[in-house]
Amino acid sequence: MKGSRDFIEWLGQDMSLKIFMCLEDPSDLVRTSAVSSSWRHFVIANALCKKLCLRKFPEASSFARVVEIKNTAESVSTSRNDDSAKSACLEREHRVYASLSRVLTTSTVENCISGAICASSTDNYPEESIKNTLEPSDRVDHRASYWSSKGERNPSAGETLIYKLASNLCLITELHVHPFQAYFQFGFPIYSAKAVRFQIGHPRVPPKIESDERDELLDFQNFADEKFVWTYKSPEFPMVQDNCLQKFKLPEPVLCIGGVLKVELLGRTQTQEMDGLYYICINHVQVVGSPLSPAFDVEMIDERGKCTLKYHPGSICKSSTSEVESHRFIESIRTWEQIILNTFRGAGPMIIDDNDSDYEYLD
Repeated sequence: MKGSRDFIEWLGQDMSLKIFMCLEDPSDLVRTSAVSSSWRHFVIANALCKKLCLRKFPEASSFARVVEIKNTAESVSTSRNDDSAKSACLEREHRVYASLSRVLTTSTVENCISGAICASSTDNYPEESIKNTLEPSDRVDHRASYWSSKGERNPSAGETLIYKLASNLCLITELHVHPFQAYFQFGFPIYSAKAVRFQIGHPRVPPKIESDERDELLDFQNFADEKFVWTYKSPEFPMVQDNCLQKFKLPEPVLCIGGVLKVELLGRTQTQEMDGLYYICINHVQVVGSPLSPAFDVEMIDERGKCTLKYHPGSICKSSTSEVESHRFIESIRTWEQIILNTFRGAGPMIIDDNDSDYEYLD
């Protein structure tokens, strides 16, 4: 284009960086890196995809390094000099964080709990095990299905339930808890907690349990609370003494690193008529979010929560966009670049055909 200058070159590095950092959607950064080789170099050299990901999901600061796994082996070259190694690292981080941001913003939601780990107490094991809270129904095989704490005289006594999530990396948006109504007791009492709070973290040491021993260890203190590192704590949510699935939306989506969830049940509302003690009983627990496996996984490095982010690029389904559509997409980006340049030069407005819009490429 005769007489045109590169937008970044014209504005300078500092001003261009401030403008690029105003972008909120990861897809926008991918678009800008497709405009030209100089724009791509600018986005990669300044680690903009990583910075945007950290801004939207601060928990990602736990990633001490990233690794791409190709053909089940890490791609590592030992023959590169320092400059080429640094360039390769920036390229890799750009790919990984761009893909991570895309998955975090486009994944479908589902129940992210894969299993129960332990409860702080259980009244009658295994009949009232925490495993019963994995089932949404309060009756299974013609028997009541729920978890029950031990009885307490103090109504402020709390309980905790700890669960394994479906992936070591999950994006969690809300959590659901259903108190249990004892339909077999007089008056049909509902053993709800007064409030609930959620914590997310990882084991200090990965548990080594044989599959045939696991069921026997559930609900006991082999997995004590101090054996976990909790990296996120939600606000406290009030519960109602009602027989319904109560939904608690987190203030912001949380990236759970480590795959462990703790449900803190705070305070008791209901006594049992036969012994006068306060109990908490839960029918069902759900975690609403998006597991990021198999495309992403983490390997914990230390107890502080630092970890390695592992990316399996072959696990992400590629779009079926044709070469013609890709060409139109890049051309539309260059058209918008020209609009910006013309605005700074004081040139007249350009007429943009609606068909040139790139909204159709947003996920």
